[in-house]
Amino acid sequence: MTSSPVHGTWEPRPAARWEDAYLSGNGRHGALTFGDPDDDRTVVTHHALVRPDDDSGAGRRLPPLLADALPGIQDRLLSGDLTAAEDFTDGRPLQWVRPFHPAFQIRLRHRDRAAGPTGYRREADFTTGEATTRLDGRTSRVFVSRADDVIVQHVTGPGLSLHLSLDHRLPNAPAALRVGHGAVLTPEGALLSLRARYPGSDLAYTGVTVAAVTGGSTELAPPGVRVTGARSVLLLTRVRRHTGEADVTAEGRALRDLLTTDGRTYDTLLDRHLALHRIAYERVTLDLDADPAERALPGSALLARPRGTALLERLFAAGRYHLLSASGLLPPRLTGLWTGDWDTAWSGALTLDANLGLQTASAAAAALPEVTEALATLVQAQLPHWRDNARAVFGARGVVAPAHTDGESGHSYHFSREYPLHLWTAGADWLLKPLADHDETYGTRDPRTAGALAEVADFYEDFLTRTGPDGLLAVVPSYSPENRPANGGWGALNAAMDLSAARHALHTAAAYHPDRSDRLRALAGRLPPHRVNADGALAEWAWPGLKDTYDHRHLSHLYGVWPLDEITPDDTPDLAAAARRALELRGPENDSAHGHLHHALVAARLRDGRRAAAALGRVLDGDFFHDSLMSSHYPHRSVYNADAAHTLPAVLIETLVQSAPDRLVLLPAPLPALPRGRLTGVRTRFGAALDLTWTPDGGTAVLRPDRTRRITLWTPAGAAPLDLAAGEERVVPLPAATR
Repeated sequence: MTSSPVHGTWEPRPAARWEDAYLSGNGRHGALTFGDPDDDRTVVTHHALVRPDDDSGAGRRLPPLLADALPGIQDRLLSGDLTAAEDFTDGRPLQWVRPFHPAFQIRLRHRDRAAGPTGYRREADFTTGEATTRLDGRTSRVFVSRADDVIVQHVTGPGLSLHLSLDHRLPNAPAALRVGHGAVLTPEGALLSLRARYPGSDLAYTGVTVAAVTGGSTELAPPGVRVTGARSVLLLTRVRRHTGEADVTAEGRALRDLLTTDGRTYDTLLDRHLALHRIAYERVTLDLDADPAERALPGSALLARPRGTALLERLFAAGRYHLLSASGLLPPRLTGLWTGDWDTAWSGALTLDANLGLQTASAAAAALPEVTEALATLVQAQLPHWRDNARAVFGARGVVAPAHTDGESGHSYHFSREYPLHLWTAGADWLLKPLADHDETYGTRDPRTAGALAEVADFYEDFLTRTGPDGLLAVVPSYSPENRPANGGWGALNAAMDLSAARHALHTAAAYHPDRSDRLRALAGRLPPHRVNADGALAEWAWPGLKDTYDHRHLSHLYGVWPLDEITPDDTPDLAAAARRALELRGPENDSAHGHLHHALVAARLRDGRRAAAALGRVLDGDFFHDSLMSSHYPHRSVYNADAAHTLPAVLIETLVQSAPDRLVLLPAPLPALPRGRLTGVRTRFGAALDLTWTPDGGTAVLRPDRTRRITLWTPAGAAPLDLAAGEERVVPLPAATR
């Protein structure tokens, strides 16, 4: 491979399915590269490509106007009518968010290639973002530029003869999609375009490709061009979603300008991209001392050895690469930034009641502020709609985040009696948690985060007005995604997640807004504590009498353990023991990958390495990963989904390093199968970079703080204060007892 075996992957054959295609992306445009030597296909995606409603659907995607009925529903729930919230809807059927879809595929059909190919190999280089195919002296390289927001493909080889076209015919593309093609020859090369207008809408998207051909001849061959006897073909592609007509000529001129400015070539365009991509990717690395021979295997062969350390190394690297590549205009969708099919599972949404929080879990520790910035961009764009949700459903000031979004609308309209997601009030806190972690990590106070937190506090001040028999505040109605009590309705009271989120949001907002601190902390202090049920487990609903439903993929009730620091083995040992018992009782339900890795993250926070390893093992053994090293939602590579791929790096980091503003925990939950390794570049929430080396005989942590402070250092050998001085490296030895 062109990069270290740890920082890339390869296959000896082309992708037979789009799910196995290698992925590139810059957080806006995405590319899926098959590597077929005869029909070189690259599927183009863009975060903004969501299928619009037809003209009749414009009024259906608003939050339900339920605020006037809220007091009555609250009265019924508080008086013991445990199914009352099932009436708290406007009767509409469940509506999925508008679906994410691919744009088209760039196709290079090679002609007159000799039979019996030799030396075939396709590679993905995570350090550069390139997908490369090599065969018979011909090379095709693809990357998506972070610097110039363009998909770049360069094909080289002797006597290239090929037909180039843009092809919208992808699985499940609407038959009524109105598609027009264009192809013209200019002195600088060929200009190809594809415009697709959605059925029943004035919205469309247009793709433009400029092809600069070196040597040979180029002629029109509608709907594309035919190249004969060339030495190289350099393609630049963009796609735009728009109303009205796109100016293809202007877009083509902009793409040609990328080539003519300073005589740019593929390599100079790549260098501009690497200045942004490589520096981000290489901030954090994981080396598990895997066998070099095993590291050199193709990805498919590594996946056949699910417990190998080389596989974990490569999945960690691929997970950070894919997460970085999917984050920009938006944070990652359920499918990251990629799909090869118009019928994308669960609409390819950004799902906020677990999936996005899991996917972005490593953003702070794994030194990917690009991911945090994408999340901040989403939050800021959707705040006006979140305000609508708070007013319409709860009659409150402030903001309430939806459970699902297409990336454009932040309105809460995806709900039903069985999934009353419009009742979920914890979403804004979970989305803002990584932004607050970022501020702690880098010693900043982003005014955008401060403003959003103030509005979350406004909501809780208006919403938390009802009390229970104990005189403490009641969260009513309350929802624990996506579960319900065994003896109650889908909407209940005092879900553990809602209690934890309200407390955390109020305390965090108080820290950002000292002028409101006393009032917000006092409100948080009136919330009820968590409840321990008859099984000794942390109850999913703190309301007395509500019984737990244990077999469920979500672990919403353990939100206080992870991602929050509300429940820890050090500060709240009794609650930590109850949380551990709740984790023991939790079933896997339908074997969703996100459920297993969520389980592993909670186990790591509870310092249970064996349970974390078992949960991770269920994913590794379950055939969840495609040859692309992107993951699936269910075992046996069923339903393309980024949850496992993007969450796995966070799981491995959490087993090795955990931090808070006042503490560092080293090797809290080491995985038994990983006796040695080196993790470099991890960031901590007290403002230090950290390199960790561990072996059965001990280890070393090297801290490089950018702030002066005293923290508590926890290792398996015990706890001790640790003084750090800004700019002074601190080496911490770890004794053999840590294993």
